[in-house]
Amino acid sequence: MTISLWDKKAIFFGGKGGVGKTTCAASFSLLAAQRGIRTLVVSTDPAHSLADIFATTINEEGQLAPNLWGYEINPQKEGARYMERIKTQLQNVVSPIIMEEIQRQVEAAYSAPGSEEAAIFDKFIDLLERIETEFDLVVFDTAPTGHTLRLLSLPELLAAWIEHLIAQREKANRLMSMAAVGSRELKKKTDKPDPVLATLERREKRFRRTRDFIVDDQAASFIFVINAEKLPILETKKAIGILDKYHIPVGGIIVNRLLPPGEGGSFWARRRELERQYMIEIEQEFGSMILAKLPLLPDDIYGREALDKVVQELAKQITD
Repeated sequence: MTISLWDKKAIFFGGKGGVGKTTCAASFSLLAAQRGIRTLVVSTDPAHSLADIFATTINEEGQLAPNLWGYEINPQKEGARYMERIKTQLQNVVSPIIMEEIQRQVEAAYSAPGSEEAAIFDKFIDLLERIETEFDLVVFDTAPTGHTLRLLSLPELLAAWIEHLIAQREKANRLMSMAAVGSRELKKKTDKPDPVLATLERREKRFRRTRDFIVDDQAASFIFVINAEKLPILETKKAIGILDKYHIPVGGIIVNRLLPPGEGGSFWARRRELERQYMIEIEQEFGSMILAKLPLLPDDIYGREALDKVVQELAKQITD
């Protein structure tokens, strides 16, 4: 059974920094919206340029065109919200006597490496859960490759980590139950549902659902944007290998910013010869995966008029 890109529920656009991921993600999203697909395009790159390409302001979330909405994840804001949610959850399960110390620990954790990445991941899951209720398709304009690969590997890693925490909590509860034998006061406590365990189990299920969604080639797909240059080709080959390790489906390759034919002297003749050689390599490495080849345009991609030119090119080539 084959499935069209237009039947996907989530598509991730990734690749080396500077290859034109945002342009391709924005243009594909606009094309999807023009086909009547309710689309949300999301930037997970801290250096956002999604709103700039549409020549507008999003303020986190806003409508960009009919059937098209945009969302720019703000790492600082999401980090603060994430920590507030943790504090609120802890207030319901932790003794007020130690709550002040717990809050200090949480605030210290907020400045620790990885805290913003965890918050982005939480928002990433929130957005995926809006598919089918609010949107038919969510398109992710991702950060450069390394950051994105870490984000997509988190569902599996965090689910395994929380599974370990659940096992430890269950073991502690069993020990507490054994200690409660003969003590009415302890028996009352151990007979109550464990709110910490319940929270861990909810998180574990959420991570598992997310992982199952990402690895489902009927629901999700990853599209790499590359230029006909050595470093983007090498990085894409490595990244495809890593995605394969995590069983994340790759839907195709867009070759962006190809030089137009024409005169131009020895400099441009040399650049075109290099591009020709790299295109041979791209065809050999990714031939069956190439979805579109987009030309280098004479103007900056800024605003609807410029975006529509890219949309027209994509519409000609991505027809399934």
